[in-house]
Amino acid sequence: MQVPARQGVKAAISVIIPMYNEEANAWETVSRVRKLLEEAGRPFEIVTVNDGSTDGTLDVLDRLAQEDGRVRVVSYWKNGGRGKALRYGFAAARCPYVATIDADLSYDPLYILEMARVLDEENDVDMVLVSPYMEGGKAVGVPAARLLVSWLGNKVLQLAMPQKIHTLTCIVRCYRKEVLDSLDLESDGKEIHLEILSKALAMGYHIREIPAVLTSRKKGSSKFSFRSTAVSHLLFTIFERPTLLFGFLGVLAVLTGIILGLYVVYLYTHGLLNPNRPLITLMVLFLLGGVQILSFGFLATQVHFLRKEVLLGRRAIARLRRIALGEDPGMHAGSNRTAAPGKEDVAPPA
Repeated sequence: MQVPARQGVKAAISVIIPMYNEEANAWETVSRVRKLLEEAGRPFEIVTVNDGSTDGTLDVLDRLAQEDGRVRVVSYWKNGGRGKALRYGFAAARCPYVATIDADLSYDPLYILEMARVLDEENDVDMVLVSPYMEGGKAVGVPAARLLVSWLGNKVLQLAMPQKIHTLTCIVRCYRKEVLDSLDLESDGKEIHLEILSKALAMGYHIREIPAVLTSRKKGSSKFSFRSTAVSHLLFTIFERPTLLFGFLGVLAVLTGIILGLYVVYLYTHGLLNPNRPLITLMVLFLLGGVQILSFGFLATQVHFLRKEVLLGRRAIARLRRIALGEDPGMHAGSNRTAAPGKEDVAPPA
């Protein structure tokens, strides 16, 4: 792994802040992040992504960008979700480190510097996450019901990961840009956090967690949806570990077939077996069905392993391309306002 900054020189960092109807938070959030990075003496840019807000969020961001060239705005008309906002932010980022944070600052922006320091000091770490659920972390003022749902969701998701990660869905992270450049991200919703972890681990990147304090939102309304979050977590777990579903159903069917078989033997030995009852047929169906389901689980596991090999090859190709092009991870000149690509995603006039 190449170190993106010379010894003693702090690597520049792009801070991506997706926003949807965050007019109440936009000015304070950007100002706090900017002041923090200025005082730390680290080169930076702040990439704000207006995710189709219907309030005055874009007007606030445009004023901030006009005042400071280090603040840039990516915008599109239609709300697409956090995943879409982050993907556009990643595409616009120009620094060797890329950090992402929430617009409501439910995590102190000081964690941006702590995550960057980990990347500075540990060259084998490729991305850093914060977690309120690991030792040293905690939650303050967060509703108990929402905290319980989040904690249980992360416990379920841990079943799908080859590495123990306490918090898989938090947006507060810091990446080496080469990691993001090698990922082909597709998610539009909050499941993008899971997609990034899944692909990064499959490609052999190293992840580090640091403890953090999660606080409740002070302004604006939460975008949390229990139903969509629960569904996406379950689907991701099944996709990453298909044996959890197919294995459970297959073993359950086989065991049911065996129990029916023992019952048939019992009835036969006691002269109680009624040839008109479909017990033997049910036994055979459960046994064959269970074996077939287990076979599907095996095939799904092989597909998953094949996907991992493809991702490893993609990482190698991405690294060779960077070497061949001699890409400079530093910052380049550009305008403050970046229009999001696509016919339907055109930045509205200032």
